[in-house]
Order: sequence, then structure tokens, then C-alpha cells
Amino acid sequence: MPHSKSPCPTPPWLPQSQLAPRPDAAVLDWLFDQGSLTRRLTRLSNDRFSVTPLFEGWQTLRADECAALELAEGSEGWVREVYLRGHGEAWVFARSVASRSALQGDGLHMDELGSRSLGELLFCDQAFQRQAIEVCHYPQEWLPLEARTPELWGRRSRFDRGALSVLVAEIFLPTLWLAARAHPENC
Repeated sequence: MPHSKSPCPTPPWLPQSQLAPRPDAAVLDWLFDQGSLTRRLTRLSNDRFSVTPLFEGWQTLRADECAALELAEGSEGWVREVYLRGHGEAWVFARSVASRSALQGDGLHMDELGSRSLGELLFCDQAFQRQAIEVCHYPQEWLPLEARTPELWGRRSRFDRGALSVLVAEIFLPTLWLAARAHPENC
């Protein structure tokens, strides 16, 4: 079951220049890192990284997702929700979406990823261009029940390849910050 059907208000997604108050330097570093989050989590976990799919399927996209993908409100898309794990612990909740019309015939088979990382696929394909990173305090109502915590930082960015745009949101869970503080040399 997807975790986005709650009627909570949409938070403002902001670029780094508009953040106030600003999170500390370590949090900013994770939020606005332009590299692959999968690779960074793999380093932090000493290669004990895994992906646990929670939901994959077609559904109506949220209004903020439609706006970010330049789609009409109420458009349908493929939704993939996963936990990115280190040492078996859920460190990041990720939600990736793409419109049905853009996915049809594009050759990106989001429905076949299973426990593989979408991020790694996006970073390995040189044709994908990453757009600006935006951040917000992600609504806890949009998180899986067991991860619901107020004021969690989330980031999102759009990856474009021709007519295809994939919007990837990554929400940093408290367990990630504990691991990053415990092993700063691996970050």
C-alpha cells in the first residue's frame, strides 16, 4: 500500500538558498550531495547496503509530484517506494515516480527493478540529467507507519532523459544520522 494518500498539506520544496533556518553542515552535506546516494550509503555500510521494496504500481500522483514533473494534476504514474538499508536498518525511505505516458515505450522498466537500486541505474546512464535538488520537512503522514517521525528532512530531484522524467524523493531517517555520526570516516 503506498504511503501518500493522506490529505495533509503539501510542504514547500525549497532550494538550498531559501532554507531558513538552515540545518547543520553535516545534514546539508547529505541533503545537497550531487553524487549517488546509493554509493554513499554503500560506503557508510561497508558494502552492507540493500533495497527493500515496499510498494510498486500505478496510482494517481500527488499534486506536488505532478507539478514537479510538469503534468496535469491527477495524472497517473508508476510509483516505487523502498527502504534503502545499511546493515539491515532502514536508513532512507525513497519514493520515485514517473508518468505513465513517459514510461511507455521508453525502455526504463521501473517495474522490473525489485531489490535493485533505481538511483544506481540513473547514475550509470549518462543520458539522464539531474535537475536541482529541493528539500523540505517531509510530512510524516506520507511515510510508512513504522517510520513516521515529525520533521524528517527529505530531498527530491528530477532526472530527465529525453521525454522521460523520473522524480526521486529520499527521506533521511533517524537511523541514518546515528550511523553517519558513528562512522564519519565512511561518509
